[in-house]
Amino acid sequence: MMLQRRLSSQIMKCSKKRIKFDQSRLADIKEAITNTDVKALISEGAIKRTAKRGISRARLRMRAGQLRKGRHKGEGSRRGKKTARLSRKTSWINRIRLQRDLISKMKGSGLITKQAYNDLYRKSKGGFFRNKRHLKLYINEQKLIITK
Repeated sequence: MMLQRRLSSQIMKCSKKRIKFDQSRLADIKEAITNTDVKALISEGAIKRTAKRGISRARLRMRAGQLRKGRHKGEGSRRGKKTARLSRKTSWINRIRLQRDLISKMKGSGLITKQAYNDLYRKSKGGFFRNKRHLKLYINEQKLIITK
């Protein structure tokens, strides 16, 4: 049986471990001593090859689902710099749009003068304000809001 297993593994181009013999045809398999005999038994289905064992992707799919929900994204899971996830330019664009939107709305509703608007616009452009909160704080401290 060792010979038949070796020959069939060579023909099927797989490991000897993956070769399975049909238990009801063992007598025919024992008689097969040439490559041709073994090939005939393979075509008849007396000798079969088991499926390759793969690596389960179940855990990976589960993790991907969790990541889509926003899990596993804390500080400890992050690799690389902060700017690798969100570029400096993109964060600047987001910040400046927010600030410009706020001051333009304030100007439109008549809360600040045109001069104050221009001053705030230039300060924003120069990166003076860290965020929207800082901008509001500055407006309140400098008493730029027009009270009627």
